[in-house]
This record gives sequence, C-alpha cells and structure tokens, in this order.
Amino acid sequence: MKKIAVLGGGSWGTTLANLLAENAKLEVFLWIREKELLAEVKAKGENTWYLPGVKLHSNLRTSADITEVLMDANYFLVVVPCQYIRGVLQEVKDMFPVNPIVICASKGIEIESLSPLSKVINDVLSEKKPIYAILSGPSFAKEVSAKLPTAVSLGCINEKVGRDLQQLFSNSYFRVYYNPDYRGVELGGALKNIIALAAGIADGLGFGHDARAALITRGLAEMSRLGIALGAKERTFMGLSGMGDLVLTCTGDLSRNRQVGLRLGQGEKLKEIINSMRMVAEGVKTTKAVYRLAQSLNVEMPITEQVYAILYDNKDPRQAVCELMERKLKEE
Repeated sequence: MKKIAVLGGGSWGTTLANLLAENAKLEVFLWIREKELLAEVKAKGENTWYLPGVKLHSNLRTSADITEVLMDANYFLVVVPCQYIRGVLQEVKDMFPVNPIVICASKGIEIESLSPLSKVINDVLSEKKPIYAILSGPSFAKEVSAKLPTAVSLGCINEKVGRDLQQLFSNSYFRVYYNPDYRGVELGGALKNIIALAAGIADGLGFGHDARAALITRGLAEMSRLGIALGAKERTFMGLSGMGDLVLTCTGDLSRNRQVGLRLGQGEKLKEIINSMRMVAEGVKTTKAVYRLAQSLNVEMPITEQVYAILYDNKDPRQAVCELMERKLKEE
C-alpha cells in the first residue's frame, strides 16, 4: 500500500489525515510538531487542542519525528500555516524523492516573497521537480470530521495525478472536483479570507445582510481581477474554491477570519484578538501580502485596501466603509 505523509497537526491537517485513514486507500502518517500534543493524541485518540471530541481512526499513524513521517512516502500533504511552509520544507527538502507529488491544503500568500503557495513549494523543492496539487474549497474541519456532506476542488495541471488524487480523497461525504487551473484554485482559497474579514467587520458594525451581500459580490469581482492578473481562469472563481469558499467563510460562524472581523467591528484591537486565538486566521497576514502584490501589479482592490488600513494603519472601520461607499460611481 502506498503512503502519504501529512505535515501539520492542526484542525484541518488532522481532519484530512483522519479522512484518508478512514478511506483506507493509503498508509497515513501525520506529523505533529508539538510533543505534548502528540502525547495527548496517543493517550486519548483525539487531537484535544485543535479537534476535540473527534475520535481518530485506528489506521492513522502519528509522530513528532518528521523523518519517520516522510520516509518512503509516495504523496506529501502540506497543511502547515502559510507563512511557515517555506521554513518547514527547507529543513527536510533532501528527504523528498524526485518528482514528489505535493498536495497543499494550506491557504494564503507568503508575505516575504508575495508568492502563492505553488511558487513557494516549487522554489524550495526546485531540484526535485515536484508535481503540485492544491486542495481547496468550502470546508470547515469540524463539519468534515462530523461527516457532513462537503464538496471541494482539487487543482492540478497534471491530469492523471489530479484524477488519482480525486479518487484518493473522495468518499460518501467528501466529494472532490478536479480542476486543471491550480492557480485559480489556490488563489480563491487565499483571497476569500480577506473578504471574510471585511464581512465580519460589517457584521460587527451591525450593517446587516445587504452590506454582507455587497461585500461578497464585489469581493468576488476583486478576487477575480487579481487572479486573472496572475494567470488564473476567471471561471474558477465562480466555482467551489472561489464563490463557494467565499460564501462559507463570509457567513459561517466557524470561520476564524469572519470572527476576527466581527471582533474588530465591535471595537476590539487586533493584537488582543490574535493573542486570544490558538488557531491561525490566515487572512490577517494574507491581507498584507495581497495589498502589496496588488500594488505591484497595479490591480484595483478597494476592499483589500480598506481591510489593510483597518488591520495595519488603525483605521476606524466605519470610516473605511464610508470610503468604500463614496468611491466614484461605476458600471458593474
């Protein structure tokens, strides 16, 4: 039986590893960096820090030894927070075989390089010539772990690999659609978090459903503009990894990015909010990266600009909304 190494023991990494173990099509090894958490997982059979209450399948192997996890693996699933992916892979890049199949399930844009994760992974593993895939779409770890019906996108330019991965991940409650536009799939997953912050801010200010609907719709247009500038296909943003994930993240109470926005709109300070959270809200750092990237490409992203100003320039959220509403009138 082939082996998959899963890097990242947070809620989503644990959920996907558990799903794959249940599918029983692969040997599944999950790398958990924190030895204290690993001891809890082994003792209680659940990830008490990030996925409490979810019993892990007996087929799932866990280890804090990344060498053991990577050894002889056929597939590599990366679920490390976006800004740490480069550092983790740099440490172990020599352990990857030639042409490794690397599936990324993280979301974001690297701040340092302003690069999407496909470029980060290809940069680090360039000598190995990886085959890259991205798994993204409207999916909360808690709901997938509860085996509630979920559909996502699998982006991969190599159709054979993409179709194989589609089969490996899919089951009766987790449906995977193949899409050759990997760039569009990964950008949809990254950019929607910024709009979710904006939607949360609007909700925190008490602006109602009309404002949220406007932010989702105009946010999708903004996401598509940057995506096209980076070589993605516009139609991808109308699918699960674009519109689907955007709607979920802007409306679902389990969305960490929406919750951060909600608390900002209610007057809390960003530092206090971040310090109170164990899990990462990727949109906070992605906003900084996308703001700079859009400027470098001369792509108009007014919602992103205002979210950036709220997060990093201490702009009053009400003033930010007023400026969005008072922009020069345009055709849709």
